[in-house]
Amino acid sequence: MTGFAARRGAGAGVEWAWDLRAVNGKGLDLRLRLPDGIDGLEAGVREAVARAVARGSVQLTLKTTAGEASDALRINPDGLGLALSALATVEAQAAGQGLELAATSAAQVLGLRGVTQQGGAEPPDPVALRAALLAELADLLADFNAMRRAEGAALARVVSAQIDRIADLTAAATEAADARRPEVAEALMAALARVADAAPGADPGRVAAELAMLAIKADVTEELDRLRAHVAAARAHLAADGPIGRKLEFLTQEFVREANTLCSKSGSTRLTAIGLDLKHVIDQMREQIQNLE
Repeated sequence: MTGFAARRGAGAGVEWAWDLRAVNGKGLDLRLRLPDGIDGLEAGVREAVARAVARGSVQLTLKTTAGEASDALRINPDGLGLALSALATVEAQAAGQGLELAATSAAQVLGLRGVTQQGGAEPPDPVALRAALLAELADLLADFNAMRRAEGAALARVVSAQIDRIADLTAAATEAADARRPEVAEALMAALARVADAAPGADPGRVAAELAMLAIKADVTEELDRLRAHVAAARAHLAADGPIGRKLEFLTQEFVREANTLCSKSGSTRLTAIGLDLKHVIDQMREQIQNLE
């Protein structure tokens, strides 16, 4: 199912930006774009995502840049100490010779070589950086799944309404099947009479057995029973916690099988129309289930 989340953070002398998005997929297809040079980050990211996401085509991107503090002008304590000592020596010797020097300003001192340095002398600690990134990833995944849960709840309501519609059509099919029983019995009796007239020497027992087989093949009781069982199973899956997409996908296959058989065995225009409506609703439900984890 679809989802999106993004976060920005900073730590260990680095600024970063996470981008996590997903579209529908039968399984978990994870694609990562991570910066190099952070040992153990990819393994930690894959493990965290696998724990949080069970299904979908997921793309996770991480971009890092040096923090602002790394580009700032910094004072080198050792260099400043050497510069101040040198200035003190110069001033002392000048005073000993009776010379008076102009006062040295702070700006002049900062301009001396070695007193200041640009950026940090040490690179970011990869261990601390990895820990900070993985901590941020946990919050990112929480945001991502919150969005997916909201979408899943909306889809569940749609699928639940479709299951209710299937239950109503199954009940209507049961009524139609019951209503056609007298017609089926009359048709079989008429067929038996025609066979008896056309073949007077035919074995009545054999003819009755063949007609009974035809009646059994036209009976849709088992298909209706299985449809009701599938409706109950689908409702149970919707009420359960955890991923249900694949389970409902399997049930839609069973729904389709029973609806097809119902149409092929209907023997009446009303029952056929109900079977076609069933197939239409089941197909709509299957499209929605593709979006569920």
